[in-house]
Amino acid sequence: EVQLQACGGGLVQAGGSLRLSCAASGFTFDAYAIGWFRQAPGKKREVVSAISSSDGSTCYADSVKGRFTISSDNAKNTVYLRMNSLKPEDTAVYYCAATRAHVGTSEDEYKYWGQGTLVTVSS
Repeated sequence: EVQLQACGGGLVQAGGSLRLSCAASGFTFDAYAIGWFRQAPGKKREVVSAISSSDGSTCYADSVKGRFTISSDNAKNTVYLRMNSLKPEDTAVYYCAATRAHVGTSEDEYKYWGQGTLVTVSS
């Protein structure tokens, strides 16, 4: 059974940090890229960052470049999203997902999805 378990969300003040984790199981982790998406209330889901588990290539949305860092621990089948300098506009439900694409930036490319974890940034 494929599972993507996202955790690490919470309430943080603006300027603070959080680290999200996405633990994967049930598929060949090294053959997939893992992406983080977010959906704020009333808005469409958008890609935040993605990483290839095979070669470590990454991509970031412009809105998070320089503040967020994605990383992968292949031994643990886990991808992390370190979020620094958080802003109120980062408030959203964050989802992790898996794709066979090298580093997918469209949610249509993603086959497996985890449940979301809520990040709330207060001003």
